[in-house]
Formats: sequence, structure tokens, C-alpha cells
Amino acid sequence: MDLRGFLLLAETVPPIELQQPKGTALINLAVAGLIVTGLYFAREILVPVALAVLFSFVLAPFVIRLQSWRVPRRLSVLVAVFVGFSIIFSLGGLMVSQANRLAEELPGYQQTLREKIENLRGVAAGGSSTLERASKVLRELDSELHNPARGQIIDGLRRQPNDKPIPVEIRQPDPGTLTTLVAIIQPLIQPLTTTGIVIIFVIFILMQRQDLRNRFIRLAGSHDMQRTTAALDDAGQRLSRLFLNQIIVNASFGLLIGIGLQLIGVPSAPLWGLIAMILRFVPYVGTPISAVFPLILAAAVGAGWEMLLMTVALFATLQVFAAQVVEPQVYGRSSGLSPVAIVISASFWTWLWGPIGLVLATPLTVCLVVVGRHVDRLQFLDVLLGNEPALTPPQLVYQRMLAGDPIEASQQAQTFLGDALLEEYYDTIMLDGLRLAEADARLGRLNRERMDRVLATVHEVVDDLESHEDRAVVEVEEVETSPLARLDTDLELPASVPERWQRPGAVLCIPGSGKLDEAAAVILAQIMTRRGLGAAAEKADALSMSRFFSLDLSSAAAFCICYVGKPSDAMIQYTVRRLSKKSKGGRIIIALLGSESDAVTPGTRDITTVIGNFSAVADLIAETAIKTARAVETHPEAGKVAVD
Repeated sequence: MDLRGFLLLAETVPPIELQQPKGTALINLAVAGLIVTGLYFAREILVPVALAVLFSFVLAPFVIRLQSWRVPRRLSVLVAVFVGFSIIFSLGGLMVSQANRLAEELPGYQQTLREKIENLRGVAAGGSSTLERASKVLRELDSELHNPARGQIIDGLRRQPNDKPIPVEIRQPDPGTLTTLVAIIQPLIQPLTTTGIVIIFVIFILMQRQDLRNRFIRLAGSHDMQRTTAALDDAGQRLSRLFLNQIIVNASFGLLIGIGLQLIGVPSAPLWGLIAMILRFVPYVGTPISAVFPLILAAAVGAGWEMLLMTVALFATLQVFAAQVVEPQVYGRSSGLSPVAIVISASFWTWLWGPIGLVLATPLTVCLVVVGRHVDRLQFLDVLLGNEPALTPPQLVYQRMLAGDPIEASQQAQTFLGDALLEEYYDTIMLDGLRLAEADARLGRLNRERMDRVLATVHEVVDDLESHEDRAVVEVEEVETSPLARLDTDLELPASVPERWQRPGAVLCIPGSGKLDEAAAVILAQIMTRRGLGAAAEKADALSMSRFFSLDLSSAAAFCICYVGKPSDAMIQYTVRRLSKKSKGGRIIIALLGSESDAVTPGTRDITTVIGNFSAVADLIAETAIKTARAVETHPEAGKVAVD
């Protein structure tokens, strides 16, 4: 066996797939369980650290800006931390004062809210109020008849029973001053401790930012500094941009809510604006939760329902405007998370760390996505949680072919064709999907049933796109026509194309060796038909011994043999010889639609070979028709001969 034969034999042998050792999946699950357990039991330490990292990302740009103004690093860090936490403490104090003021005013609103509830109940009950009163009277009479011991009637007067309960009052001794002080301070110990730890960690992280970065690079592996540096830069820029944008958008949202509620007349409007700003960090459900108490107060304060309706309109308008207009422009792709990942991460971190975990869910998940994007073994995190498409368009259409689902494949095509041409869809998506199918078929992964599904799906998608009209408009600048431009214009299909190229079956698309080639032939025939040429596609077994001699080739002006796979020289030569004997002068074109690295160019002058996509093949056939038309005009006697 020569070297070429050995290489061909080697190509037919499927590659050996390395299998992981048994028990690897169980080990990975055990490691994941240990990590989750550690996160849960170490939350008292990890929550302050996570908050400190979050604040450090927010304050880092301000520290860098101060350093650019020639302020020393330590002073820049202290100033940024002082200003940042002063704002936080001021907002917290404002919330406490507003909450105390609201608590004092709530009893005055109770009666108004009760009256509205009674009115709603009366409206809902309608005409049943009379029946309810009658039913109440009957129940009281029945109770008197069955319980005479509750009171005795003597001489028409009710007499109370002799036995009366003796009221007992239990009084606790007055607590001492120390006990009262401990009772006041004890609930504040944990929040104050957590706040102090967060401040210390923030200062430490900002002070040692460069040193921590270098140590992380050393731990991650200094041998691949390019990837580690890219991961750090990606995480830092993505998180800083995300946090700053969230703070700006949510603060603006809370400010507008507070101003709007103040104008409407809802009590403690600044408090509800701050709560709306904070809860808006919680994805999806934060804004509806922040609107509950303002709506209740609006119903309790207003004499009618106008204040409640205005409050609903305020929250709904601002939320729709922020979610549909502001956030897509400001955030863009800063988070890189899919909506499903945001919901799952919010549920997971809330279960793990409570309310703080709900606020930290998005930042922590962003960190996981960045790590998965740059660490090969953790790439599944980027696939599961990231917002990048899980499958490329060719992979998606091939997957739908395997599933036999032409509906979703057609929907994908219609989406793509919104701003593109049909030939672009066939060249960039459908052809690549057929190439993926051919690669699996070469490895023996496609059985007959799946191959039939692929072919049937392609047929249905092509039939569905038969009536499609390209809506993409190409803007062409008006320039002076050059000789080259006039030549390109002359190559357009003229109206005087010989009738032989216009009638059905003038161009016969013949599958080379299988059903994938039939799918390619069907697509190519539709493209040429849309260009004004008469084209038809044959079945996959057209070149077999049982069907070849029954083919009617008399009306064909050209034959296009389609190959999606990698045909051999011998296969092409054999097919060309058989067609040449039976076609009687028809032009033979070999369309190699596989990857260019797999293409084999026959070394014969009688064969015209096209390596590329559907458009390249259609261009060559159209050019052949144009040359034939010109030859007919110049030499009428050559009207039935194909011209090279």
C-alpha cells in the first residue's frame, strides 16, 4: 500500500475518543457539594468579604481618579472610603427618621383605610348585605335558644350570673439601667460588627490592589500570564461598569419615585424612594415589592382613589421606561448573563446567604461567568450562565435537522432574512449545517433514519422559502460608470437567453453520492430558478445503475454534480464519463460544496470545477448561459453548443 492509500484509509477510521476515568462525575459532584456546604457554614465570614469586594469595585475608579490628580494612594483610599460610607450612613439615617415619622402617623390613616375596605366589601357583596344581616339575626336567636346558661331572664329583665371572673394583672419588676442598655445594644452588635469588617476589608483591598492582583496571577499560573491578565481585566472592567451603571440607574429611579410620590402627596416619600433604589438591585421582583407599601399608603391617605391610581401610574411608567429604554442603552452587554441565569442565581444565593445573597446574586454570578470564560475546565459555567448563544446558527439548523423540526428551522431563516438575502442564508447557515452533517456522516454517526430526517427537513424549509421575496435594500452610490462596471452590468442575465436555458430541466442538479448531496442539489436548483434559469434537482440515487439509464437528459443544457462531502478523483471521473456518453454535448460542472481543505480539483480539461458555496456555482452557470446567448448572437450555427 502506498502513502496515499494509507492516508485515505486513515481518514476513514473514526478518531479515538478519550474516556474519563470512572467515578469522575461523582468526584465532581462531591467537590461541588463541599463547596456549597463551605459557602453556607462560612457565610458569617464570606458575606462581609463579598460586600467588601463589591464596594471596592465601586470605589476603585474614584481612587484611580484621585491618584491621577497626584493625590497619594493612602489618602485617596481614605477619602473615597469616607465619602462612600458617609453617603451610605446618611441614607440609612434618613430612612430611620422617615420610618419613625411614618410610625407616628399610621394610626391616623387606619380609619380611612378601614372605611375604604368596608366600601369595597359592600360593593363586592352587592345585594347580599340584606341576607347577611338576616342570617346574623337568626344565628343570634339560635345561640340564645341553645345556650340559656349565658343569661337568665326574670320578669322580662336579663340578670347576669352570680359567678364573675376575677381579673388578674401580672407586673414585671422594673429592669435596671444595665439590662435596658444591653437590650438596646444587643440587636445592633451584629450589623455594626459586619459594617466594621466591611470597611476594614474595603480599605485593605484598595490599599493592596496591585499586590493582590499579582498574587492572584501567581496562584492562577504565571506561565500563562496572558490568559490570567485577560481574565482579571475582563472581570474588573465588567464588574466596575456593571456596579456603577446599576448605582446610577437605580439612584435616578429612586430619586424620581421620591419626587413623584412627594408631588402626589404620599407620606414619607423620601423613604419609599430609598427603598425603591435599594430593592431595584433585586432582579425582576424588586420594583413590584418596593411599590406595595406606597400603594397601601396612597389608598389610606387619599379620600378617593385618585392618589392610588396616580401612584400605580408612576411606578409602572418609570419601570417600563427604565427597563425598555434606559437599561438596554446603559447596561448593554455589561453583565453578560442570561435571564434564566439571573433568576436561578437569585434563588440560589438567597437560599445560601439570605437577603444579602439576593443583592449579591448578580455580581457573584458575573464572576463565575468570567472565570468560566477564561478557565477551560470551568467553561460550562459560561455556557450555562452566560448570555452568548449556546449554539451557532449553523449548529442550530443542523440540530433541528436531526430532530426533524422544520418549523423552528424556518423561523430561524425568517429571522435571518429580515435584513439579508436568501442566497446569503443558504451560503452562510444552511450550507454550514450540511457540512456539519457530512462530518458526522463521515464518522458513521448518522444512521439512515437521521439522514432521512435531515433531507426531509431541508426539503420542507426550501419549500417554505420558495415564495420568499428579498426585502434587503442595497444602497448604491451614484458614480461614473467605468468600463469594468459596464462589463459587470453586461454579465447580468439578458432577456435574449436561449429558450433551451429557460425551460424546466435546462440545468440538471444531480446529487453526487448521497442524501446530503440531494439536499444541496435542491437548494441550488431553487437559487438558479430564482435567477431566471430553468433548473431541476434529481434524487440521491440518480447516478445508481438502476436509475441512471432511465434519466431523461435530452433537454438539459448543463449538468451540475453536487458534492457536500469529499469525493475522490476516481469517483468524479467515473461520473463524468457516464454523463458525457449520455448527455450529448451538455456542459458538466462539478460543485464541491464542502470545506476548501477537503476539495479535490480534478486534473482534466473537460471538467469545470467550482469550489465554494451555492452562489459561486450559480454565478458560473449563469455566466455559461450568458456566453451561450452571446455565441448564438455572433454565430447562429452554435446555438445548441455550450461555449467554454
